[in-house]
Amino acid sequence: MSSVYDVVVIGAGPAGLAAATVAARHALATILFDAQVQPGGQIYRAPTMDPAMRVAIPGDDHARGKARIEAFRQSGATYVPDASVWAAGNRDDGLHELAVSYGLPGARNVRSVLARAVIVATGALERAFPIPGWTLSGVIAAGSAQGLLRPSDVGGRRIVLAGTGPLLRLIAARYLDAGVAIDALLDTTPRGRGWHSLSDAWDFARSSYLGRSAALLRSIKKRVRIIKHVTALAAHGHSRLESVQFDAAGGTHALSADFLLLHQGVVPDINFGSAFGYAHRWDDAQACFHPVVDAWGGSTLPGVFVAGDAAGIAGEEAAHARGELAALAVANALGRIDAKARDATAETPRLALRRALRGRALLDAMVRPTDEFRLPKGGTIVCRCEGVTTEQVVAAIKAGAPGPNQIKAFLRCGMGPCQGRYCGLIVTELVARERKIAPAEAGYFRLRWPAKPISLNELAALQGSPEAERAVVRE
Repeated sequence: MSSVYDVVVIGAGPAGLAAATVAARHALATILFDAQVQPGGQIYRAPTMDPAMRVAIPGDDHARGKARIEAFRQSGATYVPDASVWAAGNRDDGLHELAVSYGLPGARNVRSVLARAVIVATGALERAFPIPGWTLSGVIAAGSAQGLLRPSDVGGRRIVLAGTGPLLRLIAARYLDAGVAIDALLDTTPRGRGWHSLSDAWDFARSSYLGRSAALLRSIKKRVRIIKHVTALAAHGHSRLESVQFDAAGGTHALSADFLLLHQGVVPDINFGSAFGYAHRWDDAQACFHPVVDAWGGSTLPGVFVAGDAAGIAGEEAAHARGELAALAVANALGRIDAKARDATAETPRLALRRALRGRALLDAMVRPTDEFRLPKGGTIVCRCEGVTTEQVVAAIKAGAPGPNQIKAFLRCGMGPCQGRYCGLIVTELVARERKIAPAEAGYFRLRWPAKPISLNELAALQGSPEAERAVVRE
């Protein structure tokens, strides 16, 4: 017998915590499924268990996150950690049925959960950074490195950071404050980027982005060598990373390195939503797909809402506000509050959202990765899981593959453990480049359940749930 909830929230970052807290406070039976072992997501959770990696910079979010996590815990919502929601379907009676696995590996429990409404708050992924050699041991996505590399692991090792965006500077500050030396920060932001967006400069000057960026830069610029306007980045080595090659200031340079931490922004995690079936659109400003949602986060599927960075990258405060708005919409739809009360309560998160989005357009323009670093060439790996190269993808397109799904059939791109989360955008843009069409026309992988790898035992556990079984095999 499936458990029935008023609202299921997927993800426990700022948006998911806010949504679950507000929903529970409006007497909605609320359950939050978290893929991690503790609430907070990537923003509120400490970047590592080592307290030396906690750096006090103006705008650091741990204190605010601690308060919001505590508010969630006091809300009455049910919390399920270490949980993977890997299938969902819509029933004829208007309920949504979800398949969820949780617990320790090898002893996973499987539940079928019914919900009157679903709020998807799956957050963001680091954008792939497909340079030559990015699959070498020692080359790591910078965001992932926060949890993988403690100061004790990297002390005395040669570390290079490369890419663009505020997170790169934040990670540099964390390592430096923990006593870890950084050989260089290679900034791939192009010269003059953002000047075409001066109409947004006033908003950016009044936003929190300017203050945070300035504080981070002050924190690191006297302690690390920053090389600007870097191009033609490549990692070299045999069994693992040995050196980093790059072009800057009109010449080619090389640095010896044990670790290369790469980052060029984040993009919405759209795999769950794509499999669920709500519509997405291409956002050229951020060079990625994101869901089509209304002012409350409502998707093109009735009763399904998307909140936070899963709905479009906008940062922590915007994510929190969007989570609250989605929960208020659900409370209204399920009869807990009327439209007048919903709208009045929504004034505060709407104001917070407007403030959070102030200056965002200029920031997006400044940190948007260049074509050179989004679209690889030659023998550079595109799909890490299946070892597929750029030249193989291009050859498949020239052989007649019209889009990502046909390339998946030809080469298995997107069929590995990550299920296209990292190669999907690269394949879309390669198709668009080779066929001279827009990325929206090229499209994305057609995704099916399960949304994440599961065991056969987990799949077999659905045998008593016909609706969930149909969701898994839905065409």
